[in-house]
Amino acid sequence: MKWKTEGKPPDYRYTLANERTFLAWIRTALAFMAAAIGIDQLAAELAPALFRDCLVVALGLTAAGLSCYAWRRWSGNERAMRLDTELPFPQVLLWLCSGLVAGIVAILVMLVTL
Repeated sequence: MKWKTEGKPPDYRYTLANERTFLAWIRTALAFMAAAIGIDQLAAELAPALFRDCLVVALGLTAAGLSCYAWRRWSGNERAMRLDTELPFPQVLLWLCSGLVAGIVAILVMLVTL
């Protein structure tokens, strides 16, 4: 964490806003994990076992990835604010939205065919 000693400390309001954004990403990761646990434990008859297991693994991996991304985004934003540079664009949003759309469509198709 060498960057914590570089540059100038940002205004505390921006630091707190950055922290709230970090916590929002963590809440999103927790929601994905809760969905994975819910599907695994409460929806045994929802779909074939292989499809359900793949969905649970995908949701769990997404939760793990989002929690790692939350830390990287927080530290990158904090570093950019300290060094007075441009904030990085969150590329993960494109992947997250695409994955959500694909997941929703897959679930709808599966539910319609049952």
